[in-house]
Amino acid sequence: MSEPVLTIANQLTILRMALAPGLLVLVLSREHAWALAVFVIAALTDLLDGLIARRGHQSTALGAVLDPIADKLLMASTYVALTWSGGLPCRVPAWLTVVLLSRDAAIVVSVAAINLALGRRLFYPTLLGKLSTISQSLTAGVALLSNAMGECFSWTGLLYRLTLALTVASALQYVYLATAKRRRTRA
Repeated sequence: MSEPVLTIANQLTILRMALAPGLLVLVLSREHAWALAVFVIAALTDLLDGLIARRGHQSTALGAVLDPIADKLLMASTYVALTWSGGLPCRVPAWLTVVLLSRDAAIVVSVAAINLALGRRLFYPTLLGKLSTISQSLTAGVALLSNAMGECFSWTGLLYRLTLALTVASALQYVYLATAKRRRTRA
């Protein structure tokens, strides 16, 4: 018997994916308060889908694939909008967005290539990867809040640098872990 596909957890993940383009349009339209509200709703769906999947025994193969895609789609949309949208009082620096997008693209392409070449493999997030994701989400939320308020907080630059450091560190950790795993597989 096959597992259910449209569980509540998976529906929340799909909702998060659907909210990403709306958030992008809201930032580009300078509707910063609405963009912040959509981001908060999307963040809540991320918390709820994981909680429901685990506690409600609704974990599915589809959810395991869609959840990180939804996260990356939301973050990419938010960062792109907050970097290259005109007239923002608090813009995310291009260097941070480029590093974040590059890291996520490398992860997605690597996982896809490994799954195609070697069959389905599960990749579990590390603590550093989770800290990076939390930092990226917090940074996006702070930038959205700053724009809704019409000014940048004085400590935003520090938050950008912290997010950069965690993003680069987690990317290096994933490379190290993938390389170490490959060496163990060969041995």
